[in-house]
Amino acid sequence: MRPSSGCGIPVWKARLTGERVSTEYSPSYDKDKSVLAFRGIPISELKNHGILQALTTEANGWEPRVVSTEVVRAQEEWEAVDTIQPETGSLANSEQPGQLISFTEALQHFQTMDLSSFKKRIQPTIRRTGLSALRHYLFGPPKLHQGLREERDLVLTIAQCGLDSQDPVHGRVLQTIYKKLTGSKFDCALQGDHWEDLGFQGANPATDLRGAGFLALLHLLYLVMDSKTLLMAQEIFRLSHHHIQQFPFCLMSVNITRIAIQALREECLSRECNRQQKVIPVVNSFYAATFLHLAHVWRTQRKTILDAGFVLKDLEVLAKKSPRRLLKTLEVYLARVSKGQTSLLGAQKCYGPEAPTSKDLTFTGVCDLQPQSSEGTG
Repeated sequence: MRPSSGCGIPVWKARLTGERVSTEYSPSYDKDKSVLAFRGIPISELKNHGILQALTTEANGWEPRVVSTEVVRAQEEWEAVDTIQPETGSLANSEQPGQLISFTEALQHFQTMDLSSFKKRIQPTIRRTGLSALRHYLFGPPKLHQGLREERDLVLTIAQCGLDSQDPVHGRVLQTIYKKLTGSKFDCALQGDHWEDLGFQGANPATDLRGAGFLALLHLLYLVMDSKTLLMAQEIFRLSHHHIQQFPFCLMSVNITRIAIQALREECLSRECNRQQKVIPVVNSFYAATFLHLAHVWRTQRKTILDAGFVLKDLEVLAKKSPRRLLKTLEVYLARVSKGQTSLLGAQKCYGPEAPTSKDLTFTGVCDLQPQSSEGTG
């Protein structure tokens, strides 16, 4: 989180804009003992110190004969101050934060919605003609099974949906992502500079979802709410805040969701979907595996934000060509993380009968795995 000056203005922003940040109070207060007497007293407690009564009772022997209706109404409103209760379910009430939402619950929200207007926009597969179509037919991946195409279309339809700040489920998704990545226990505003800390370009996350839609947020939600991938997500998030190798975490995630969408439309994931008889879990795992490989390349090859475009381009080529290898890498990495044998940001020693004597274990990279004989490429 960004350091603050104590007055609500981040220190880095104060330095850039030249704003004067001060916590001093006006010396005129020290000259008035009556003000000092009530300094620090909550406004709701002032009536218990007699200050309001003193303003409405006798002054120098004079007492008003007629009390106006405005005064009576104001006094009644003041007496009711202690009885005002905060509204339940309000995001502004930090003492009652909203409940986290799971990936399954968020997905069910879209499954029960009427998405017909968004479904009309999708192109489930890439249209090929001429030699490209012939080559794809002869050497390309198999077609997706008929029974899985509706699930595939749902994924692509969600990618056409934008972020609706008026939808409570959309708000809960954002809140959950924020809390899981930052460790905060309290809700935050759906728009504000704090989203830049998570790696969005501006104060409104909705403006960064072009090309991936709400699917980009669902992928982030999956990453942070799945117990197997949460640690990986937090490590990549810390890597994104490295003082030299920093990168916009959420923007990078949105780009990886775009790669997953293209891989699905180009039928690069069809073989794995057919094997598992599922689409959404395969797409989620493919997204996580691709993000893991990016973080591995970013850390080990010491990439910086200047390399982002080249890294993403190479990543897309690799992901579409060898999705099974990426998924296997993720599987091996998560298995080692669950046993405490490896870490993305810093290797941990493995203790036990199978532990090496002096070497640290690092997770298997994509290039360390042998090509799968069952996976054909064009």
